[in-house]
Amino acid sequence: MPAAKPTPTPVSVLGLGMMGSALASAFLRAGHPVTVWNRSPARTGPLVAQGALPAATPADAVAASPLVVLCLLTNDNVDEVLDGLGEGGLGEGGLDGLDGGPLAGKTLVNLTNGTPEQARALSARATALGARYVDGGIMAVPQMIASPAAYVFYSGDEEAYETHRSTLAVLGGTRWTGTDPGLAALYDLGLLTGMYGMFTGVVQALALVRTENIGAEEYAELLVPWMTAMLGGVPEIARAVDSGSHLTDVSSLAVSQAAFPNFLSTFRAQGVSTELFEPFQALLDRAVEEGYAGDGASRMVELLIKR
Repeated sequence: MPAAKPTPTPVSVLGLGMMGSALASAFLRAGHPVTVWNRSPARTGPLVAQGALPAATPADAVAASPLVVLCLLTNDNVDEVLDGLGEGGLGEGGLDGLDGGPLAGKTLVNLTNGTPEQARALSARATALGARYVDGGIMAVPQMIASPAAYVFYSGDEEAYETHRSTLAVLGGTRWTGTDPGLAALYDLGLLTGMYGMFTGVVQALALVRTENIGAEEYAELLVPWMTAMLGGVPEIARAVDSGSHLTDVSSLAVSQAAFPNFLSTFRAQGVSTELFEPFQALLDRAVEEGYAGDGASRMVELLIKR
């Protein structure tokens, strides 16, 4: 006889903004029993229509499932939820452990965007409340959830992660980063840093060309392939960072420093703010002053790290 299919794991989702709603919907479509809670109860309506069960309080949601997924606005909101579940927090004694409390034996997967320090603090709190804690960083917009393009970084309690990995895989690819709870947030913020840095250049470039009434959409047809080609150099920069060998035969920091005033001068002449780019000029100046004129862009990674 064929082996019986495992019973889908019940999941509780706390936080039903655009991303939280997308997560809950993905679990429902995959056949998992889903309980949902949101500070504004009206947000539960569309998911209840899909088959989710509404919870009146976070404690009710936690009680309903062994796997609890949080996707709130900030980690301060996660702290507030833990305050309620811990009946006012950890008390004067600090991490005293609350065996038998509402979180005892639960796996808490926090997919709220936050910092590595916050993730480590929340892991300590959740553990003290009897839960197993996994932190996550979602690399997708809500519309991408459950698609092949979506994936999530995870870190923290590895045994809990492995226990629920197949359920979490409903949301997208799963990428384990390590037992330090802060690593998923670090990976997440690192990729987002690259994204925001890229879009910083995009908005500056479009602001510049729009001063002469050049169509932004028209210009994007040039900008996108150029930026894509330049991104091809990132692996070489990364290799230089890892090896500590920063000499270049492409473009030195001295060349960049000499050219950069042209950007700032043109921005000013065209009536475009220089506030996004002035810090980069200052870093180039420091690199050359400290004797790295012949090095490539990879040297700036070391200059940015405060030893």
